[in-house]
Amino acid sequence: MLGRVDLVFVHNPEYHGHGLDRTALHWRMREAFTALEEFSQAGRIGGYGVATWTGLTSEAFTVPELLALARQAAGPAEHHFMGLQMPVSLIMDDLIRRALGGGGPLVQAKDAGLITFGSAPLHGGELLEAMTPELVNFIRPGLSAAAAALLTAGSCPGLDVVLTSASTREHWDDAAKALAAPLTVEELRRVTDELAAE
Repeated sequence: MLGRVDLVFVHNPEYHGHGLDRTALHWRMREAFTALEEFSQAGRIGGYGVATWTGLTSEAFTVPELLALARQAAGPAEHHFMGLQMPVSLIMDDLIRRALGGGGPLVQAKDAGLITFGSAPLHGGELLEAMTPELVNFIRPGLSAAAAALLTAGSCPGLDVVLTSASTREHWDDAAKALAAPLTVEELRRVTDELAAE
Protein backbone atom coordinates (compact mmCIF):
# COMPACT_ATOMS: atom_id res chain seq x y z
CA MET A 1 0.00 0.00 0.00
CA LEU A 2 1.26 3.46 -0.86
CA GLY A 3 1.84 5.98 1.87
CA ARG A 4 0.66 9.56 1.64
CA VAL A 5 0.95 10.98 -1.89
CA ASP A 6 1.77 14.68 -2.27
CA LEU A 7 -0.05 15.34 -5.55
CA VAL A 8 -2.44 13.28 -7.69
CA PHE A 9 -3.28 14.31 -11.25
CA VAL A 10 -6.53 13.69 -13.10
CA HIS A 11 -4.94 12.64 -16.38
CA ASN A 12 -6.25 13.99 -19.71
CA PRO A 13 -9.91 14.31 -18.72
CA GLU A 14 -10.63 15.80 -22.16
CA TYR A 15 -10.01 12.35 -23.70
CA HIS A 16 -12.06 10.42 -21.16
CA GLY A 17 -14.93 12.77 -21.85
CA HIS A 18 -14.80 12.05 -25.61
CA GLY A 19 -18.22 12.61 -27.09
CA LEU A 20 -19.43 14.53 -24.05
CA ASP A 21 -20.41 18.16 -24.19
CA ARG A 22 -18.60 20.58 -21.91
CA THR A 23 -21.34 20.47 -19.28
CA ALA A 24 -21.19 16.68 -19.00
CA LEU A 25 -17.39 16.69 -18.99
CA HIS A 26 -17.32 19.27 -16.20
CA TRP A 27 -19.85 17.24 -14.20
CA ARG A 28 -17.59 14.17 -14.46
CA MET A 29 -14.55 16.22 -13.48
CA ARG A 30 -16.36 17.64 -10.45
CA GLU A 31 -17.21 14.07 -9.41
CA ALA A 32 -13.51 13.14 -9.64
CA PHE A 33 -12.53 16.28 -7.73
CA THR A 34 -15.08 15.42 -5.03
CA ALA A 35 -13.43 12.03 -4.48
CA LEU A 36 -9.99 13.65 -4.43
CA GLU A 37 -11.19 16.25 -1.92
CA GLU A 38 -12.27 13.40 0.35
CA PHE A 39 -8.80 11.84 0.07
CA SER A 40 -7.20 15.24 0.76
CA GLN A 41 -9.36 15.96 3.78
CA ALA A 42 -8.56 12.47 5.13
CA GLY A 43 -4.83 13.18 4.78
CA ARG A 44 -4.25 10.45 2.21
CA ILE A 45 -3.06 12.92 -0.46
CA GLY A 46 -1.67 16.42 -0.16
CA GLY A 47 -3.71 17.72 -3.06
CA TYR A 48 -4.63 17.17 -6.67
CA GLY A 49 -4.55 18.75 -10.07
CA VAL A 50 -5.11 18.16 -13.76
CA ALA A 51 -2.57 16.91 -16.29
CA THR A 52 -3.84 17.75 -19.75
CA TRP A 53 -2.59 17.51 -23.31
CA THR A 54 -5.22 19.55 -25.17
CA GLY A 55 -7.87 20.41 -22.58
CA LEU A 56 -6.75 24.01 -22.16
CA THR A 57 -5.94 24.73 -25.81
CA SER A 58 -9.14 23.08 -27.08
CA GLU A 59 -11.11 24.97 -24.43
CA ALA A 60 -12.63 21.81 -23.02
CA PHE A 61 -12.00 23.66 -19.76
CA THR A 62 -10.22 26.78 -18.53
CA VAL A 63 -8.17 27.48 -15.42
CA PRO A 64 -11.01 29.52 -13.83
CA GLU A 65 -13.44 26.66 -14.57
CA LEU A 66 -11.11 24.10 -12.97
CA LEU A 67 -10.85 26.26 -9.87
CA ALA A 68 -14.64 26.69 -9.75
CA LEU A 69 -15.11 22.91 -10.01
CA ALA A 70 -12.62 22.42 -7.16
CA ARG A 71 -14.47 24.93 -4.98
CA GLN A 72 -17.77 23.17 -5.71
CA ALA A 73 -16.21 19.78 -4.89
CA ALA A 74 -14.78 21.06 -1.59
CA GLY A 75 -18.06 22.53 -0.40
CA PRO A 76 -17.58 24.86 2.56
CA ALA A 77 -13.99 23.68 3.11
CA GLU A 78 -10.88 25.07 1.40
CA HIS A 79 -10.20 23.19 -1.84
CA HIS A 80 -7.02 21.16 -2.43
CA PHE A 81 -6.62 21.77 -6.17
CA MET A 82 -2.95 22.69 -6.37
CA GLY A 83 -1.32 21.72 -9.67
CA LEU A 84 -1.69 22.01 -13.42
CA GLN A 85 0.38 20.12 -15.99
CA MET A 86 0.39 20.92 -19.71
CA PRO A 87 2.75 20.49 -22.68
CA VAL A 88 5.23 23.33 -23.11
CA SER A 89 7.66 23.17 -26.03
CA LEU A 90 8.70 24.95 -29.20
CA ILE A 91 6.38 22.64 -31.15
CA MET A 92 3.35 23.42 -28.97
CA ASP A 93 4.44 26.99 -28.30
CA ASP A 94 1.05 28.70 -28.02
CA LEU A 95 1.25 28.56 -24.21
CA ILE A 96 4.74 30.12 -24.31
CA ARG A 97 3.57 32.93 -26.60
CA ARG A 98 0.53 33.64 -24.47
CA ALA A 99 2.61 33.66 -21.27
CA LEU A 100 5.09 36.06 -22.89
CA GLY A 101 2.10 38.32 -23.59
CA GLY A 102 1.08 38.20 -19.93
CA GLY A 103 -1.91 35.89 -20.35
CA GLY A 104 -3.06 32.35 -20.99
CA PRO A 105 -3.38 29.27 -18.78
CA LEU A 106 0.14 29.38 -17.30
CA VAL A 107 -0.26 32.95 -16.09
CA GLN A 108 -3.80 32.26 -14.82
CA ALA A 109 -2.60 29.17 -12.94
CA LYS A 110 0.38 31.00 -11.44
CA ASP A 111 -1.83 33.93 -10.39
CA ALA A 112 -4.14 31.43 -8.67
CA GLY A 113 -1.23 29.99 -6.68
CA LEU A 114 -1.10 26.66 -8.52
CA ILE A 115 2.13 24.75 -9.13
CA THR A 116 2.67 24.64 -12.89
CA PHE A 117 4.31 21.70 -14.65
CA GLY A 118 5.48 21.70 -18.28
CA SER A 119 5.36 18.27 -19.89
CA ALA A 120 6.82 17.04 -23.20
CA PRO A 121 9.51 19.74 -23.56
CA LEU A 122 11.09 17.67 -26.37
CA HIS A 123 7.66 16.67 -27.73
CA GLY A 124 8.50 12.98 -27.43
CA GLY A 125 11.86 13.54 -29.17
CA GLU A 126 10.19 14.99 -32.25
CA LEU A 127 11.53 18.45 -31.49
CA LEU A 128 15.15 17.28 -31.72
CA GLU A 129 14.81 16.83 -35.50
CA ALA A 130 13.83 20.49 -35.83
CA MET A 131 16.69 21.78 -33.66
CA THR A 132 19.15 22.81 -36.35
CA PRO A 133 22.66 23.93 -35.33
CA GLU A 134 21.64 27.48 -36.33
CA LEU A 135 18.58 27.40 -34.07
CA VAL A 136 20.56 25.94 -31.17
CA ASN A 137 23.21 28.64 -31.58
CA PHE A 138 20.48 31.31 -31.75
CA ILE A 139 19.00 30.04 -28.48
CA ARG A 140 22.35 29.76 -26.68
CA PRO A 141 25.71 28.86 -28.22
CA GLY A 142 27.41 25.73 -26.91
CA LEU A 143 24.30 23.77 -25.93
CA SER A 144 23.20 20.42 -27.25
CA ALA A 145 19.94 20.32 -29.21
CA ALA A 146 18.13 18.70 -26.26
CA ALA A 147 19.47 21.23 -23.77
CA ALA A 148 18.47 24.16 -26.01
CA ALA A 149 14.94 22.75 -26.35
CA LEU A 150 14.67 22.23 -22.59
CA LEU A 151 16.00 25.71 -21.95
CA THR A 152 13.28 27.34 -24.03
CA ALA A 153 10.54 25.40 -22.25
CA GLY A 154 12.08 25.98 -18.83
CA SER A 155 12.33 29.73 -19.45
CA CYS A 156 8.60 30.13 -20.03
CA PRO A 157 7.04 32.74 -17.70
CA GLY A 158 4.77 31.21 -15.09
CA LEU A 159 6.27 27.71 -15.34
CA ASP A 160 7.52 26.17 -12.09
CA VAL A 161 8.64 22.69 -13.17
CA VAL A 162 9.81 21.17 -16.47
CA LEU A 163 9.18 17.43 -16.56
CA THR A 164 12.05 15.66 -18.26
CA SER A 165 14.00 12.45 -18.13
CA ALA A 166 17.50 11.44 -19.12
CA SER A 167 18.96 8.15 -20.27
CA THR A 168 22.46 8.91 -18.95
CA ARG A 169 24.06 10.98 -16.20
CA GLU A 170 25.70 13.08 -18.94
CA HIS A 171 22.28 13.93 -20.42
CA TRP A 172 20.95 14.81 -16.97
CA ASP A 173 23.91 17.10 -16.23
CA ASP A 174 23.50 18.74 -19.66
CA ALA A 175 19.84 19.47 -18.94
CA ALA A 176 20.48 20.71 -15.40
CA LYS A 177 23.24 23.05 -16.58
CA ALA A 178 21.00 24.56 -19.28
CA LEU A 179 18.05 25.04 -16.94
CA ALA A 180 20.22 26.67 -14.26
CA ALA A 181 20.45 29.86 -16.36
CA PRO A 182 17.04 30.52 -17.99
CA LEU A 183 16.57 32.78 -20.97
CA THR A 184 15.29 36.25 -20.22
CA VAL A 185 11.80 37.15 -21.39
CA GLU A 186 13.37 39.20 -24.18
CA GLU A 187 15.60 36.32 -25.29
CA LEU A 188 12.71 33.86 -25.28
CA ARG A 189 10.54 36.30 -27.22
CA ARG A 190 13.29 36.62 -29.86
CA VAL A 191 13.33 32.81 -30.23
CA THR A 192 9.56 32.51 -30.64
CA ASP A 193 9.48 35.48 -33.02
CA GLU A 194 12.25 33.92 -35.11
CA LEU A 195 10.38 30.64 -35.36
CA ALA A 196 7.14 32.41 -36.24
CA ALA A 197 8.92 34.21 -39.09
CA GLU A 198 10.17 30.95 -40.66
